[in-house]
Amino acid sequence: MIMRGHDIYSSQDEATTSSSNSEEEASEQEEGVECKVLNSACSLIVDSGSWCNCCSTRLVEKLGLTTSPHPKPYQLHWINEDGDLAVDQQVKVKLSIGNYEDEVLCDVVPMEACHILLGRPWQFDKKTMHNGLTNEITFTHKEKKFVLHPLSPQQVAEDQVQMKLKRDSEKRLLLKRRTLQKKTLLIQQSSCILLCKGTLSCTATSSGHEILPKGVKTLLKEFDDLFPPEGPMGLPPSRGIEHQLDLVPGASLPNRPAYRTNPQETKEIESQVQELLEKGWVRKSLSPCAVPVLLVPKKDGKWRMCCDSRAINNITVKYRHPIPRLDDMLDELHGAIIFSKVDLKSGYNQIRIKEGDEWKNAFKTKFGLYEWLVMPFGLTNAPNTFMRLMNHVLRDCIGKFVVVYFDDILIYSRSLSDPIGHLSQVFNILRKKPTFWKSRKIYFLCR
Repeated sequence: MIMRGHDIYSSQDEATTSSSNSEEEASEQEEGVECKVLNSACSLIVDSGSWCNCCSTRLVEKLGLTTSPHPKPYQLHWINEDGDLAVDQQVKVKLSIGNYEDEVLCDVVPMEACHILLGRPWQFDKKTMHNGLTNEITFTHKEKKFVLHPLSPQQVAEDQVQMKLKRDSEKRLLLKRRTLQKKTLLIQQSSCILLCKGTLSCTATSSGHEILPKGVKTLLKEFDDLFPPEGPMGLPPSRGIEHQLDLVPGASLPNRPAYRTNPQETKEIESQVQELLEKGWVRKSLSPCAVPVLLVPKKDGKWRMCCDSRAINNITVKYRHPIPRLDDMLDELHGAIIFSKVDLKSGYNQIRIKEGDEWKNAFKTKFGLYEWLVMPFGLTNAPNTFMRLMNHVLRDCIGKFVVVYFDDILIYSRSLSDPIGHLSQVFNILRKKPTFWKSRKIYFLCR
């Protein structure tokens, strides 16, 4: 039932309403009577199907009503189509409808239909009576009888249209103000944008050495072992950090069948598995759990074999090692003028699986069951493990002249005399904790 000001009237008591002049008096009282909160007119619904009293977030914000934490927060499913809504605030609303004045405890809900919704709690407290024929609600408050009359369907439609127009107007005004604020900030505040111009970029191949400064040529020659043309063979060295797979206790182990593949895809998977066996990165397995593999196209037109690890990820305990924030890294680069960047070659595969956990990341193909000895792509905690390794290996340089973002290392300098020394320090550290880098993705002394 929806009510508006001129559709509500109150009478002092039952004796008054039954007197000979009561109807006249009621009609006089009906005109100009509104539902008000802090002298502001608002719309109101009485809903016998609602188990709570509700006040709209919009009304609370507009009138600056004081809220308090809800003693029993809950999720609301039926107010709109935006999914579940968390209801965790309450507000005491002092409302008046003509001579009826009351304070109602309401849950704060972002609803659009009305400002206040009176549900079962209010109806129970007031012992309301509903007339099914006239759709009127009668109740007694402080020994006075009140009757609420409904709006007609046409009035309801008009009321809703007016509310929607007002909301849309306020949204447009708010958007206009925000746009104006952004423009004002752009005018009043200076903006700093990091620009990196690759004036000197090359590969670590002999054909590109002619364009490099002498100091860089000497450095590349000294640390040539860090940039092999082919990927590393065998298991990576132990660096103190390995990838461990901790499963949720009592979880059911997945055993997924191999995906269907055409003859060409089957041949490609078989070829890549054989290459991994030769490198020593995988081995045959008798694991009780397994996930399938699939082929993903690479930018160069080749295929990358990946494990569909979703089933094992669902039962893996998640770890929360911090991932670096881009804005923090940009702050750290303030004042730098020279940059060099190196990119780890097969970065994830340069980390060992913790001994005893190999069986937990087994994968299945048409021709066998295998398990990884190095960390593959797709595991839920793999990025965290990788960042732990990079932070561990380069901890003496990070924050001074190095920032690390997964497999990318950016070496920066604030003077023209520092870059070679910084590169030498980083390469020395990487040699002590053997890692291998892509020779095609190296940029030296970029401005």
